[in-house]
Amino acid sequence: MLTKMAQEARSAAGVLALISEEKKNEMLAGIADQLAANTAAVIDANQEDVEEARLAEMPEHLIDRLILTEGRLESIIADLRHVIELPDPVGEEFDEYTPPNGLMVHKVRVPLGVIAVIYESRPNVTLDVAALALKSGNAVILRGGSETIRSNKALVKIIQTSLRMNGLPPESVQLIDSPDRKYVAELLKMHRYVDMLIPRGSAALHKYCRENSTIPVITGGIGICHLFVDQSADLEAAINVIHNAKVQRPSVCNALDTLLVHEAIAGEFLPPLARRLIGSGVELRVDTQAGKILEHQNEGRIQLAGPDDFDREWLSLVLGIKVVGGLQEAMRHISEHSTQHSDGILTNDKDHARQFVDAVDSAAVYVNASTRFTDGSQLGLGAEVAISTQRLHARGPLALKELTTYKWVIQGDYHIRE
Repeated sequence: MLTKMAQEARSAAGVLALISEEKKNEMLAGIADQLAANTAAVIDANQEDVEEARLAEMPEHLIDRLILTEGRLESIIADLRHVIELPDPVGEEFDEYTPPNGLMVHKVRVPLGVIAVIYESRPNVTLDVAALALKSGNAVILRGGSETIRSNKALVKIIQTSLRMNGLPPESVQLIDSPDRKYVAELLKMHRYVDMLIPRGSAALHKYCRENSTIPVITGGIGICHLFVDQSADLEAAINVIHNAKVQRPSVCNALDTLLVHEAIAGEFLPPLARRLIGSGVELRVDTQAGKILEHQNEGRIQLAGPDDFDREWLSLVLGIKVVGGLQEAMRHISEHSTQHSDGILTNDKDHARQFVDAVDSAAVYVNASTRFTDGSQLGLGAEVAISTQRLHARGPLALKELTTYKWVIQGDYHIRE
């Protein structure tokens, strides 16, 4: 089954690589229109998945990722329409030059080919990946989790309907609709047909793919995200940023996990911050120094941090808090505990901001902003396939340009090499 699917994807990729930007945009508009017309059917399928997940006692943060509401679908449709507005990277010519031998040389951007994405819980990924892959001229093979199989089937049916309506191969977007894990192991060996593998999910999934794939793997999406509140920060504004980074959607990879606070302002800053966070249902895991400052307002929501709590991606309404001696200690802590996803500083000291940006080696580094902006849509990219935390071949949100490679074009006048 999988070999045939991969062969069909490779064939479809050859078609997609040659179609015009106008044709791509017509196809994406068709997907958005079909999704808007079939919202009720998608939500019905999704509710079945959610009910089964609750019966299976799936963790609440995973159920939150699984749920599709009318509002979330409207946001997805808006992202699809935004991708239509973005320039098509395929065919872009760049780095043109003429070496001493007189050849005319340039690079041209081309699709990667066939991309496989393995992901858990999030049916929105199905549409994000499909839109970006199709706009960048790539075919895609999707393998979602068993917990979202009905949702994904409904979404891929909509995508393939639009492909057919536009005279394009429906095999451009395919779903492995069996929950049997043998297909994951088989997919990882499909290097003859698949050009890139992107896992989105748990650290265990990423580790399994890295260790077993013969296809190049881009990993990311595991976020232990930090904010450091510097001595010079606007404390009232900082509370708002921290609250947003933790509370706005705690189950995602760019939500805040650890807060570092300069010792000079900790006594003044932590009590009102704790009241705001606890009022929103957040539990705090604090170091000894923060614990002493907050000992009179515990309310059962504050605990001393355990030995591994600063190495946790919480994915829930839990926040680690540590008091540090200053910028250098904060940056050392981030270096030791970060997963190089999204880390930031809240400061009015321009020199401290510069030092932080220069020294912190994360895919996204923030100055005076919530970590929740590490998102293709929020950064004007339409959507993203994943957030890469590695260095090759791309870092941060994987959007249109990151789903392409390039080839060299060398033009001569019947040149021969001496």
